[in-house]
Amino acid sequence: MPRASEDVQCRICGASMPARGVVSHTRLCEKKQRQRQEEEELLDVLRETRKKRRRQKFRTEIRDDGRAPGPSHAVENLVNPITIWAVQDGVANRENQDNDIDMHGSSPRSHPSSVDFVPVSFDSDHQHHDDANDGVSDDAPPAPQLDDIKVEYHPHSRIPSTVHPFSEFTRHRPTEDTVPRSASPWEPFRTRLDFEVAEIALAATMTKDQTNQLFELVRRAASAKEDFTLQSHDEVRTLWKMASERFTPFETSAISVSHQGEAHEYKMHSRCLWSWALDLMRDSRFAPHFTFDAQRLYKFNGAHEPWTANAFWDAQSRLPQDAKPLAFILYADKAKLSSFGTAKGYPIIVRIANLPVEIRNSTGVGGGRVVGWLPIVKEDPKHSKKKSFVDFKNAVWHESFLKLLEAVIVHSKSGYCADYEEQCVMSLIRGLKGKFPCPVCLVPQDEQSVLSNAHPLRTSTESLNILNAARSASTQKEKEQQLKAYSLRDVENCFGKVSYCDVHRALSFDRLHTNNAGMWGDHLWSELQFWLEDLGREAVVKIDANFDALPRWRNLKHFSHVVGIDFNDGSTHEDISKMIIFAAQSVLSRTNSELGYLLLRCICCYVDLDIYAALEVHTEDTIAAGRDALSQFSTLMDVELEFSKKHLLTHLFDDIIAKGVTRNYNTKPNEKMHGPLRAIYHRQTNFKDVAPQILRYDHWLLTSLSICDEINDLDAYTNNLKATIEPDATENPEGVINAVARVQLGARQGDFSFADIEQSYATDRAFFGFRIKLNQFLNDSLPNNAIPLPNETRIRFQACDQITEFRYLRVNYESMGDWRLQRDLLRCNPKFFRSPRYDCVMIKTEHQPFFAHLIYMFHCKVGGTELSIALIHPYDVGIGVRRRQDLDLGLWRVRAKPRSSSEFVFVDSIIRGAALASDPEAVNDYFVIDTIDTDIFLRMKALQDSSGLRFRHQ
Repeated sequence: MPRASEDVQCRICGASMPARGVVSHTRLCEKKQRQRQEEEELLDVLRETRKKRRRQKFRTEIRDDGRAPGPSHAVENLVNPITIWAVQDGVANRENQDNDIDMHGSSPRSHPSSVDFVPVSFDSDHQHHDDANDGVSDDAPPAPQLDDIKVEYHPHSRIPSTVHPFSEFTRHRPTEDTVPRSASPWEPFRTRLDFEVAEIALAATMTKDQTNQLFELVRRAASAKEDFTLQSHDEVRTLWKMASERFTPFETSAISVSHQGEAHEYKMHSRCLWSWALDLMRDSRFAPHFTFDAQRLYKFNGAHEPWTANAFWDAQSRLPQDAKPLAFILYADKAKLSSFGTAKGYPIIVRIANLPVEIRNSTGVGGGRVVGWLPIVKEDPKHSKKKSFVDFKNAVWHESFLKLLEAVIVHSKSGYCADYEEQCVMSLIRGLKGKFPCPVCLVPQDEQSVLSNAHPLRTSTESLNILNAARSASTQKEKEQQLKAYSLRDVENCFGKVSYCDVHRALSFDRLHTNNAGMWGDHLWSELQFWLEDLGREAVVKIDANFDALPRWRNLKHFSHVVGIDFNDGSTHEDISKMIIFAAQSVLSRTNSELGYLLLRCICCYVDLDIYAALEVHTEDTIAAGRDALSQFSTLMDVELEFSKKHLLTHLFDDIIAKGVTRNYNTKPNEKMHGPLRAIYHRQTNFKDVAPQILRYDHWLLTSLSICDEINDLDAYTNNLKATIEPDATENPEGVINAVARVQLGARQGDFSFADIEQSYATDRAFFGFRIKLNQFLNDSLPNNAIPLPNETRIRFQACDQITEFRYLRVNYESMGDWRLQRDLLRCNPKFFRSPRYDCVMIKTEHQPFFAHLIYMFHCKVGGTELSIALIHPYDVGIGVRRRQDLDLGLWRVRAKPRSSSEFVFVDSIIRGAALASDPEAVNDYFVIDTIDTDIFLRMKALQDSSGLRFRHQ
């Protein structure tokens, strides 16, 4: 054994050093060696992918042209080589070597199965011009059209710009059919049945005794076709440990921070962020979806995904030309684990911004993942609330977070989302009581309520300079005064070590806590309840009754009582805010409560602003409209209310321009992850030193989810093979709804004669003359739609003729919110869950759409052609002069015809579903609820603009 004074040699790098430091040095060398191995493995995978795609492209060209690609083909079809992004030790800068790779998602040309992307030339410095042929030929690409979408890639990507017809453009990248990664993805479980039973036990958080009892029952009931071999809970735990090795594990680090001369030790649990990212990039399910090059979409003139926003573009501009930004979205917030909040956890959740939002915000393997568990400093009665103790807690936070960032400090670009309190910790400012309480800009405390004023932005460099200058002060008092002048703390920020990252720019607008739970839940809703209660109990009862009378709609909670109930869920508050105008407009009026009515107008502007904040795609027009809504809201708020967090709204649309739409950094998906962690705490821990137990179980759940996905992929692949070999075996059974059809009826009830229908609905005026009106409708509508009448004779249904009733309608439509396919599920059912349910619809006409109530839906045959028809109650009576209150509150009033004036329409003319709220003060009058989703919100804004009337948003 060598003495401490002797030098020893590291077995990995060969360096000589004192024996006392060899252990820590060896561990560091081992860690670096593992990282290099992982990077080389990724290079191999991507290199093989590139070769495979080249071979596929070569074969495709030979098949299409009948010859090998010549020089001109190579120019058109090969993507410029790019090397791996942001890898240490000069790997990224090696040139002229055979390590060129195709970054998945960097270019549409890298996906042969995608839509044809045709490069065109524009008068722009960013375009690649072909000067060899200035003439016009038959093979030249078509001239750009009005609605074409131009995608301009970052110059570092060396990918030519592309133009796509709007009808063919999609933000969903098609992926190639691939062979499943494994024929037995359930391994190390011995059989698929073993895994599926163990997966149920894991998801149900069963105890050891419950698991053993389940296995005993399964063994007794197992068929002879597949063996069930699991014996005990301990064996399952061993298998989960083996299976979980496929993902980056958690590591525990010791953190030491001094306070008043005494060192305090804490444990930090974290995954290696870089290794976790490599797990996803190596996974063939997610690799094709990664996008590493910034883009600009010229039709949209705005942003949606992070890589279409300014911050991504700017980040790539600052990197070396062959490097790519890999962006992490990090979220940290304390979570109550016990019912009374005595036990708390501090999880850190990460998402990769390079993945599409459908994957990034999902609960699947590619979605949010717990990657760290911060220590919580217990309050000390001797020091609590003292400045030195607050600084100490912040120092513990940043020293712990630094452990998570260590692996990516040299090659990461991060964004951070958190509520205001956590953002103060991340940026190391002093919070609401500081002279400059905003973590993004230097707004004075007494000017936060004025949203129209601009203020200098904070920067990490400036904050560090201020800290260094203060630390060089001659006295502690002078240092404190210098820091206090900028609301900074005497703690070194861990994010300052991250390259190309400014923590003040990385902090993102938190819509959940600033708007839904903050602006609305803590302030506007509380203020509104005050004015309702001021009117007396009758007003409160009426509000609750109006809420209960509102129609039910998918993804919106239905409330029977709201006033006086304490809701602590931001999503619930969001749903209440969307419906409150329609429930309160008949209660709070200018005559009975002038200030209450002013508050209602303020709430209208807030709801508009919040929906603009929630849009899935932003353009220059919607951002301008959103800023206008913010201006109107600010004006009314200056009259009505003042509070500090209102200032955060001034950074909302700047964040959207810089980082994309708010759902990219919304804290709501991360908050939802607290529930499962709380369930693990209650069911799978001994309530002592819970962090390792919770993280181990969460790691196993990730493993289980990944295996389930692979089994599903294997089943789908097997079924596709079976369909190819035995096409008749996989035909859809009769009655299954076609997912591709734009509109389709379902819930078939049977065939009924006209005589039966008119007798069954004899008391309903909508069915008076049902058969005669249908004859007249078809005789008029078919020729108008260029459909010949059968045998050129007028249609005359007889009383004995039959039609087929349906009670369910599915409508697929292109949303104005994100130009993607959305779906409404509509009912026309006298007894849907024991209550009548007749939904409303928006119907297309030659001029402007109108709204109607569904009454009856059916199929009828005309000359061998089956037609889908709906009987509706139209709400298209002229309103005349609109009320001032409707204009103030942005309400679109519609009026119903007499029920006897029911009409028939073809189901194909239905644009989408709609929700209408009745006006308690006017019989047969209704309001279109334009807040149920972003599509109807934008459609109604367009309808109001075309009316020539001045609504609140104009």
